[in-house]
Amino acid sequence: MSDADEEYRGAAVIRAGEAAVTVAVRLSVHFEPIEGRYRWAGRAAPDDTLSAQLRAGARDVTVRIGEREAPARLGEPDPWGGVRLTGVGHPPWSAAPGA
Repeated sequence: MSDADEEYRGAAVIRAGEAAVTVAVRLSVHFEPIEGRYRWAGRAAPDDTLSAQLRAGARDVTVRIGEREAPARLGEPDPWGGVRLTGVGHPPWSAAPGA
C-alpha cells in the first residue's frame, strides 16, 4: 500500500438510518498487525443534516465512496461543526491490497 492509498479526501455518502447526506471527508487508514485488521478514521465536513442526525442520537452509520461502503461510527462534532468518523475493517475506498 502506498502513502497515497492510505488517505482519502473527497466526497462520501454517509447514511444514518433513512437519512443520507453527501459530504466532503478526509480519512486515513492503518493496519494494526497485533489485531490483524485495518482501522480508519477521519472527519466529515460540517453539514446540517449530519449534525442533526448526531444530535438525535445516531452513532452507527454507513460510509459509501463510489461503489464501496463500510460501517462506521460518528463521534463528537469538532468546534467548526465537522464530525469524527471511525471504522474497523476494510475502508470504503481502495486503500488496502485486495480491498
